[in-house]
Amino acid sequence: MTNPGADSGKFDIVEHYNGLVKENSSISSPVAAVDSLVKNIERQHATTMLEFMMIVRTACDKLKKATNNSISLSAGCDVFLQQMARLSHAQSVDECRKALIKAGTDFVQGAGRCRDNVAEFGSPFVRDDQTILIHSYSRVIMGLLRRAVKQNKRFRVYITESRPDQSGLRAAEELHKLGVPCEVILDAAVGYIMEKVDMVLVGAEGVVESGGLINKIGTYQLAIIAKAAKKPLYALAESFKFVRLYPLSQYDLPTYRSDLLSFKDKAAAKVDWHAELARSNPMLDYTPPQFITLMFTDLGVMTPSGVSDELIKFYLD
Repeated sequence: MTNPGADSGKFDIVEHYNGLVKENSSISSPVAAVDSLVKNIERQHATTMLEFMMIVRTACDKLKKATNNSISLSAGCDVFLQQMARLSHAQSVDECRKALIKAGTDFVQGAGRCRDNVAEFGSPFVRDDQTILIHSYSRVIMGLLRRAVKQNKRFRVYITESRPDQSGLRAAEELHKLGVPCEVILDAAVGYIMEKVDMVLVGAEGVVESGGLINKIGTYQLAIIAKAAKKPLYALAESFKFVRLYPLSQYDLPTYRSDLLSFKDKAAAKVDWHAELARSNPMLDYTPPQFITLMFTDLGVMTPSGVSDELIKFYLD
């Protein structure tokens, strides 16, 4: 059955999203999601508000189902849906559509400024002669460190390899080009190196209502070791990654699957353990708020408890 509000020219929102992420390595999932949703409704011509809202919600669901790691993507979709809810009350369908396109376009164009603001608020915490430990690759952390380099600050960086995709190597390459002394360490060497570290920086796929983090696997164990060693751990995230989730354990995450790290009967055949490692391990974990010293966001420096206040302002104001 065809969608009565759809443009005759077919638009594949998932294909558009994947294209954005592939072509522009600096774009984050929430921004790519909002851009894709804007392009989608530009091609829709709904005649009723109900039809229009159904088109947008269907597009959001399609995006979420098409990705394995949908935490930050879902945050972008939720921001877009909230804007639609605000605009739908006192306007016609066409006015709502135009206003939503403008709001989404403004969001995409302003996303870079959010990252710059995080770097601005976090830069006073980076000082000369510091040794910093970062986990995996984070665009917002790289933005902060680039800003510190421009401020002529001298510091050193340890970077976790970040298995299974070894994304820490990308961070090492960029820091090396910036002239920053850096070294990649094994994920298992975090405890070994922690006493040499002055502070730990981590990014976030999502920041939940409690102020805890959902981030690349290994963040939680890094945070536990940092707290035990009495080292400050700072989390960096744009406010559009604040998500309405309240996990109580690792198994409450939307990305959890029952087959992750489950024992299987492998006695009957030869096992490719390298392939099994990537397939059966989680890509994200949850770090409770008590392990986070402060959060650097585009709204300012805040404690983890401040996240719920910002979510209430955004969704209830």
